[in-house]
Amino acid sequence: MRARFSTSRKAVVLAAAASLGVGLLAGCSKDNGGKSGSPDGGSGGGKTTITLGLFGAMGFKEAGLYAAYEELHSDIKIQENVVERNENYYPALVNHLTTNSGLMDVQAVEVGNIAEVVATQADKFEDLSKASGVDKSNWLSWKWQQAATQDGQVIGLGTDIGPMAVCYRKDLFEQAGLPTDRDEVGKLWAGDWNKFLQVGENFKKKAPEGTYFMDSPGGLINAVLASEKEKFYNASGEVIYKTNPAVKAAFDLTAKAAQKGLVQSQTQFQPAWDQTIANNKFATVACPPWMLGYLKSKSQPDAVGKWDVAVPPKGGNWGGSFLAVPKSGKHVKEATALITWLTAPEQQAKLFAVQGSFPSAPAAYSSSEVTGAKNEMTGDAPIGKIFAEAANTIPVQVIGPKDQIIQQGLTDNGVILVTKGKSAADAWKTATKTIDNNLEK
Repeated sequence: MRARFSTSRKAVVLAAAASLGVGLLAGCSKDNGGKSGSPDGGSGGGKTTITLGLFGAMGFKEAGLYAAYEELHSDIKIQENVVERNENYYPALVNHLTTNSGLMDVQAVEVGNIAEVVATQADKFEDLSKASGVDKSNWLSWKWQQAATQDGQVIGLGTDIGPMAVCYRKDLFEQAGLPTDRDEVGKLWAGDWNKFLQVGENFKKKAPEGTYFMDSPGGLINAVLASEKEKFYNASGEVIYKTNPAVKAAFDLTAKAAQKGLVQSQTQFQPAWDQTIANNKFATVACPPWMLGYLKSKSQPDAVGKWDVAVPPKGGNWGGSFLAVPKSGKHVKEATALITWLTAPEQQAKLFAVQGSFPSAPAAYSSSEVTGAKNEMTGDAPIGKIFAEAANTIPVQVIGPKDQIIQQGLTDNGVILVTKGKSAADAWKTATKTIDNNLEK
């Protein structure tokens, strides 16, 4: 699902799943030891057992979709094999693909890994563009294209996406003398992340003691880069992160925010960061739909209704995944039929209503499950409408095979260092050295 560069990857793999009232961090859940059923992929009680290899809780079971499918198909039984963290799930998936053994009937692929899988493992998967019932027009064009090879083979059907907004604390904005109406807030920084920092400086002048404008440097640089068409790779597949002015500009802007004390010295989805949510220590956070669930899970009860959602300076995507069918699976035909149904607009809408995973199928945006969606943390805010509009502003971005490695280097070995007193220039040197070393491995 969610969630996924290094920062987004952590988002996707570290949060707990819950209902939309509590929300879902796309692609995350409690660990169940890696299994929620027999992994043998065989048949039980005369039924065909379809196995799914997933990372985290992608929400299908929690939203009742497996039960609904089994009711429609009395000869089918569905079992998940769940690994909590994508950083553990993906290397194992690559190993199984390389040896062509140990694969489930269905395998999930996270958006940060899809380019590498398309480039290096496409021949191991069914071409879903030719599957019965699959209609390309059901998906956002860029989502469909992310899983497509140059010759048009499609190795995965898109599940969710992560259209980004900015979640903000209305009470902290009010105390700092800023507007609290979501439309007025969005106008403050419309079209320019530099304006976002200006709002932060105004917030800081009257901010409640001990609070920060934004949650983390990693969250900021991720949001800025998510709004760019090109970041780490160009369309030819060349690594350009050091020469792409957009990347350096995002790094410098985040370093500036760190130097001015606008962001906490925190790494997202770590216990210390979680505690700052509970203690109301920051006023804004880059916010795909699943982030509302994470905020709820880590907040005190008195935070309910104090958040709102505004449009970001520029649209971007944070999160999303795909379901693929390995050719070596025991039940290829049945697995293909299952994921075609799971990713249809009707099921994607239900998944959002229950789990907070925003659909990659535009037809779902007009459904009552989406248009009528509300969230406990944001009260009456029409989050379905807000995120649907945000989805339409997402740029078609080039996704590279090592995006996660580069993103992690820029955040964990880069901008976070500026919050600890390192200069922006030295932090950039450290980040690029770390990234280059990791890319060579």
